[in-house]
Amino acid sequence: MSNQPSSILTQQAVELLQQLITIPSFSKEEDRTADLLERFLQKRDVTTHRHLNNVWAKNQHFDPDKPSLLLNSHHDTVKPNKAYTLDPFEPAVKDGKLFGLGSNDAGGSLVSLIAVFLHYYNRTDLKYNIVLAATAEEEISGKNGIELLVPELPPITAGIVGEPTQMQMAVAERGLLVLDGYATGKAGHAAREEGENALYKALTDITWFRDYRFDKVSSLLGPVKMTVTVIETENKAHNVVPPICHFVVDVRVNECYTFEEILQIIRSHIQSDVQPRSLRMRSTAIALDHPLVKEGMQLGRTYYGSPTTSDKALMPFTTLKMGPGDSARSHTADEFIYLAEIEEGIDLYIKLLDQLL
Repeated sequence: MSNQPSSILTQQAVELLQQLITIPSFSKEEDRTADLLERFLQKRDVTTHRHLNNVWAKNQHFDPDKPSLLLNSHHDTVKPNKAYTLDPFEPAVKDGKLFGLGSNDAGGSLVSLIAVFLHYYNRTDLKYNIVLAATAEEEISGKNGIELLVPELPPITAGIVGEPTQMQMAVAERGLLVLDGYATGKAGHAAREEGENALYKALTDITWFRDYRFDKVSSLLGPVKMTVTVIETENKAHNVVPPICHFVVDVRVNECYTFEEILQIIRSHIQSDVQPRSLRMRSTAIALDHPLVKEGMQLGRTYYGSPTTSDKALMPFTTLKMGPGDSARSHTADEFIYLAEIEEGIDLYIKLLDQLL
């Protein structure tokens, strides 16, 4: 199993990805792909563990006195959009591309990391343990995915999160803070100019959200971005001054601020009450002098800040987001990944980890 030729690892990875594509695995409905992943690993004499739809394993000669490196990606997918012209669950290879739902996001990364795990599985000379986790509910940032699994894993020193980055290094990632704002007024009859219009109060605050600029700008992620995306009142009648106006703000946070700092600044500037829906999806970053990043740069990999969020936001340890495929293809109709990208991904992962391990 260990040190198999890269061609065999690639062949096994592609065959596994083709099988995964045939099984619908929407978020919260990943039980059948979890079954498949268990069978695949067990067939190769790997002892597997499962927690709901999360499948994980550790290297054969796991040593609790050594630090552990996590290899993680997800096996859930979004639902296919209506513009598909191909069967999303029928893997098809054409012109060097493997088509199918989840092929790019993040099946290519997942099967590549599984191949890498198998490459190192029975090695006795590793400086780090290798822990593999194929997790659920990433696409909805669900609580029964990596967040649920982390307490079940051995202590993790650092991790690689497989997402389509064209095998470049996403060393920082925006956090996502969704706010519900409530402006409060007083109901009255519109014809008599009664009441206190909550909608007008909300508009004043919404204008602030549009115009405000946070001082700290990240060299990797740029400025904090705030966008009001919803505004509504409970009114059904045209002649009632609304006493409550609700609006929603999508806030994309760079690594220069904590969510608590963002909330403090917002609340000091507006009249409306704002409440975060969650404080879970925080911005993350890995230092440029971290061994994983340094070795990646030695291999000619570039680094950047990712505008999208992933499960790395839910991991309480340092992670590098890196994987085959292209984020621009994620969630698109007739999703695909190049077979050469999987082969390159496996090869680069192994070259990266050889230096570390």
